[in-house]
Amino acid sequence: MLHLFHLEFILDKLMNAAPEVSDINMTVGHPIQVESGGQLLPVYFEPEIRSLTPFQTETLALSLLRGNRHLISTLLDTGACDLSFNLENKARFRVNIFSQQGRYSIVMRKLENYIRSIEDLGLPDIFHDLAKTKNGIILVTGATGTGKTTTLASILDEINSTQSIHVVTLEDPVEFIHSAKMSTFNQRELGMDFRNFSEGLRSALRQAPKVILVGEMRDRETVEMALSAAETGHLVFSSLHTVDAGSTINRVVGLFDSDEEKLIRVRLADTLRWVVSQRLLPKMGGGRVAALEIMGMTLLIKDIITNGESPDKTFYGAIENMRPLGFQTFDQHILDLYADKVVNEEVALTFSSKKSVVSRGIDTIKAASGESIYSVMGLELESDDQGPGMDILEPQEEQPPPPDPRKEQAAPAIRNPPQLGSVNIRSSR
Repeated sequence: MLHLFHLEFILDKLMNAAPEVSDINMTVGHPIQVESGGQLLPVYFEPEIRSLTPFQTETLALSLLRGNRHLISTLLDTGACDLSFNLENKARFRVNIFSQQGRYSIVMRKLENYIRSIEDLGLPDIFHDLAKTKNGIILVTGATGTGKTTTLASILDEINSTQSIHVVTLEDPVEFIHSAKMSTFNQRELGMDFRNFSEGLRSALRQAPKVILVGEMRDRETVEMALSAAETGHLVFSSLHTVDAGSTINRVVGLFDSDEEKLIRVRLADTLRWVVSQRLLPKMGGGRVAALEIMGMTLLIKDIITNGESPDKTFYGAIENMRPLGFQTFDQHILDLYADKVVNEEVALTFSSKKSVVSRGIDTIKAASGESIYSVMGLELESDDQGPGMDILEPQEEQPPPPDPRKEQAAPAIRNPPQLGSVNIRSSR
């Protein structure tokens, strides 16, 4: 195992090997690599390491684990583990160590030290209302890498800046460090400070917090504890890997047995306050922008959660009709981004929930701006030499109908009729 000084020396060199390093990759058979601008670049040391050996990656992994028994046990039992590592005064990393073909690989994601505010992220003003919520459950959902943790950190930072309360976070791992402002933060890390989210949440209820962040609702026990915490007056933030608000409700309900479904739906309708779903879209000119679906609670949405969706009552329709309240579907936000020329038509259609809705919206935007909706580029008119295509441009003289062959047979034409001048009339004698 490397001494901490040598490990920090290696990481410091890697972070300075290229501009804007976002990830560090250590894989057997390759040199140590850094990701910069979306590309993996090799970094060589003295003496030169052309490719890492299994012994070297295992040594680096043990050095990052720092003798943590729980993490080592998790790595051996499941083949992977997550942790955080702090490079003093320079950078923090989210680390994943995993086994592949009996060897260990390491991926380290650099974390931002600066927590971006709601305004910095360009989030809608309704997010200030999320931060003012006093109790219940707020869920931020989306696929891996869509910025859920960043969004949650910005909401917690808003709370930290405006309220003097106690906040407990349960994270895997701790990514953003919340400095002391108005609130008091206690940030606990899975594997280091608690064994699983359900146990961490159970103990958090005895730590007198007003706000609890649960990194992810992974199982039934965690959901049950989150519902209990919300029912006792706490505000619970958490995340799920679901694509929209409707699938989020279905995922939570699906964690329970069918005979418990009705009770869970009632509890969820009473405690759920907001669901925010995210998708990252490529911007025109480079970069990415977040498209958001935002669903709050109304009597109609509570009814849908309690009784399930029906053809005339869907989450999509309920959200779509509540835009004056700050709600919005993905498709509504994507059309806004298209109208503002942030994303192009192809991206808008690719990331939409209902392509027909977005396609009609794009046509409406084009028509309003005077753009042609249907393209006729590439069409050519045929000339007289090419065929009958020009007939549509110039009127032609009306041609007589072709003769009927049946009439010709019935009355054949006289081929050489005699001329009147040649007729010889002889008088009789």
